[in-house]
Amino acid sequence: MFEKLKKTGRKMKDALKSNRGQGLVEYALILVLIAIVVILAVRTLGTTTRNIFQNVNTELTKP
Repeated sequence: MFEKLKKTGRKMKDALKSNRGQGLVEYALILVLIAIVVILAVRTLGTTTRNIFQNVNTELTKP
């Protein structure tokens, strides 16, 4: 069991040293950046949409 864990650790270490590991890290960073942009866009659009519906509701409830 310990040998298998040790072997897996060596593979991960080698992958991080190689170009393949570098590419994997770069893709992960790009995905994180995209996720942040999407979250900010959804929050902004959500707030804008909520304000629009609140304005419509206010106008409809006026006597």
